[in-house]
Amino acid sequence: MKRKIMSVLLAAAMVTSMAGCSGSDGGAQTQAPADTPQQTQASNDAAPAETTAGDTSAEAPAETDAAPVTLKWAIWDKESTAYWQALADAYQKAAPNVTIEMVDLGSTDYMTVLATELSGEGSDFDVVTIKDVPGYATLVQKNAILSLDDYIKADGIDLGKYAGTTDQITVNGSLYELPFRNDFWVLFYNKDLFDEKGVAYPTNDMTFDDYDKLAREMTDTTFGSQIYGTHYHTWRSAVQLFSVLDGQHTILDGDYEFMKPYYELVLNQEADGVCRKYTDLKAEGLHYSAAFSGGDVAMLNMGSWFIATMISNLESGEYDADLCGNWGIVKYPHADGVEAGSTLGTITGLSVTAASDTPDEAWKFVKWVSGEEGAAVMAETGNFPAIMTDEAMNIITSLSGFPTDDASKEALNVSNLYLEVPYAENVSEINSALDSFHGSIMSGEMSIDEGIAAMNEAVQAVIGQ
Repeated sequence: MKRKIMSVLLAAAMVTSMAGCSGSDGGAQTQAPADTPQQTQASNDAAPAETTAGDTSAEAPAETDAAPVTLKWAIWDKESTAYWQALADAYQKAAPNVTIEMVDLGSTDYMTVLATELSGEGSDFDVVTIKDVPGYATLVQKNAILSLDDYIKADGIDLGKYAGTTDQITVNGSLYELPFRNDFWVLFYNKDLFDEKGVAYPTNDMTFDDYDKLAREMTDTTFGSQIYGTHYHTWRSAVQLFSVLDGQHTILDGDYEFMKPYYELVLNQEADGVCRKYTDLKAEGLHYSAAFSGGDVAMLNMGSWFIATMISNLESGEYDADLCGNWGIVKYPHADGVEAGSTLGTITGLSVTAASDTPDEAWKFVKWVSGEEGAAVMAETGNFPAIMTDEAMNIITSLSGFPTDDASKEALNVSNLYLEVPYAENVSEINSALDSFHGSIMSGEMSIDEGIAAMNEAVQAVIGQ
């Protein structure tokens, strides 16, 4: 099984190891990151679907006496995504009366295409995959997808298993999708660099003060032998989203004074040589994967999708094991008073369409994929499920190449998962404004105060529309 999983992961990294996190280079993700194993699949060595998901479906009773049902499911990139077929095959084994018909709408403008499809009178989709929050908002506003509230209540679904993400996509008290996948931010670190300096490794419970102190302790500004204590990619996620870990603020607030301490943290580190400069990264086009694999970065804030890239690229030899082969992860740093394990993430979910002739059967599929059975299938294909069960955790941490230390395994336990982009009708416009002025602050075109004032003005204008 491990060999088959590694085939999936290897193919994933070979195709996407240098891809960006989102369509916009500057902002928080509003859709699944391009570095994730979601985007690729081994063509020859991946486990056959009946083997990949065979054990995970055993607990679900087979509905042998039920009437035949075909569910039409909207997805993207079927041939290059490991889990679509695995999920479909596992569910069809659990419910033999159901046939899952997948329709690939492609990844380019997927949510726009989907909204157009669902707007037509002839739409016959039963289940649709939700790729990003702005697209979700559009479908809710068009009444194209159903509220799942009654189903959730009738089946006693425990939404607490989703680490708080469902609260952030609730619309006027109703939920229209269930997540089945998430990616969240952790702190990667190079153990060899810490060993060489005799500095203790990062821990799973670090405040931002602890993190800043550790980054500075690991920094060496000696010309020709520089070691950067930490690294931030150019996405605004890497800076702004530190500020929403308290659960009190979001990017939708319209008053962003709460972001100031974190801009000060990062810009002060830049000035002191603790991290590379934003302007240099933009000019050079240096990707975070190249920075960390180069062996001169002690710590890196990045999403869980990078785990698969590290494993597979070290296995293939694309990354030099002498430079970055001894690595680990810990939980994201947090502000004083914030629970350790609070982090940021993105989700992928499923919805039942208003056009479905069999909404009850569609709901059963959504519930299964988003539940514990689907979580095991996701983990077996090298992806992080929305519900991190013990089984899914064991599958992921047993991957050949995953760090063997207990801290790295514990890092996958999330206490609070805050969406980088929570639900709002005008979230796309807000996202764009924050992207723009983040770049102005980090490049020095605006001071922190000027940039935040500009954010406030632009977003408040959007909110007031």
